[in-house]
Amino acid sequence: MLSDSQFLTRLDLVALAFFLLCWGVFSPGVIGRIISRPTLTSMMDGQRSNWMRTMARRELRMVDTGIMSGLQQGTAFFASSCLLAIGGCFALFGSTDAFLEVLSEIPAPQIASRKAFEAKVFGLIGILSYGFFKFGWSYRLFNYCSILMGAVPSYREDPALQPELDVAVQRATRMNVLAGRHFNEGLRAIFFALAYLGWFIGAWMLIATTVFIIFVEIRRQFFSAARDAVAE
Repeated sequence: MLSDSQFLTRLDLVALAFFLLCWGVFSPGVIGRIISRPTLTSMMDGQRSNWMRTMARRELRMVDTGIMSGLQQGTAFFASSCLLAIGGCFALFGSTDAFLEVLSEIPAPQIASRKAFEAKVFGLIGILSYGFFKFGWSYRLFNYCSILMGAVPSYREDPALQPELDVAVQRATRMNVLAGRHFNEGLRAIFFALAYLGWFIGAWMLIATTVFIIFVEIRRQFFSAARDAVAE
């Protein structure tokens, strides 16, 4: 359909398919569904479990509530940033001609028409909206996790209470891990939105920026100093 409308070329469609394929394959790979090598994200999921078990043994949990508050504030910041970026994208529709004039000065293959530019802006809005919903849901899950942490009973050396404590800790852990994964997916959407910006210059630039973002993400998840610090 898009190719028949002649405002996106075949190369544009190939570049877009490559972009979506990279994003779609990399996301499950990070949590160990494709690649067996532990990633930074999967190892941090294990540390979240350790955190909940340690929290259950503390009588005073101000440290844990402070950490949770910091996670929520960071999530709210990125959600607000996505909303601002979406507003900026809508503002582009009012200055399309000026933006196209700027792009015409770049010595690279340009977008074919005004319709192509607007279609790409709508795509960028879609990516940022996806990121916003991920951050928004992550914020709510962190809120739920705070409630579940409050429901974890105090640790006692009483074997009869141990099953109840274990169930409460596992419940809080699962919620914490889910909140963290949605946050990471929202953050990944921002990274791929940066790669998507290359499409405004041309299809080959979209492919190049996508490869660059994938390279950066692979290095951070599999070969970074942060991963080594957690692994050690």
